[in-house]
Amino acid sequence: MTMDLGPTAQKYVLHWGEMGTRWGVNRTVAQIQALLFLADQPMHAEEITETLNVARSNVSNSLKELQSWGLVRIVHLAGDRRDHFVALQDVWEIFRAIVEERKRREIDPTLTVLRDCASEARHDNSLSKAAQGRMDEALDFLQMLTASYDDYKHLPPATLKRFLKMGGKVARLLSTDDKT
Repeated sequence: MTMDLGPTAQKYVLHWGEMGTRWGVNRTVAQIQALLFLADQPMHAEEITETLNVARSNVSNSLKELQSWGLVRIVHLAGDRRDHFVALQDVWEIFRAIVEERKRREIDPTLTVLRDCASEARHDNSLSKAAQGRMDEALDFLQMLTASYDDYKHLPPATLKRFLKMGGKVARLLSTDDKT
C-alpha cells in the first residue's frame, strides 16, 4: 500500500530532497524525513519504498540515519509485526535536533582541532604570528558561537520565536555604525 502523494505533497517531498543534497544530506534521507513529516499516520518501510519509488535497502539505510539524528522513531501498531516510522512533527524540535546533531558532528570536532592547533602554534616557529592570530580568531569565533548556542538551546520554542522575531530590531539597537 502506497501513500497517495498529491501534487503539493509530492512537490514538497521532492524539493526537500533537493535541499537536502545542498545541505550535505542524502536525497533519499531528506525525502523520507519530508514524507514522514507530512504523513498523518506511521508508515512501514515497504510503504515508504513504494511511495518514493526507491530501493528498499536505501530506505533502510536512510531510516537508520534519520533515527541517529533523532528525527524519526519506530512505533509499533497492534496486530502488525513490522516496524512503523514517525517523524518529529514540531518544526522547532526538528530544528533543534538538526542543529544539535550538526554541532556534535561538525563543530565539536573542529573546536577540538582548533584548540590543539592553538596550543601547538605557541611552539611552532614555522608559523607566522599573523597566521597564529587568524587561527586564534577562528577558535574564538567558534567558541563564542558555541557558547551562544548553549545559552539558547534550552529556551522554550515560544521564547525562541519571540527572540528571532526581534532579530532586526536588536541588530539596529546594537549597531555601532555611525550613520550620521
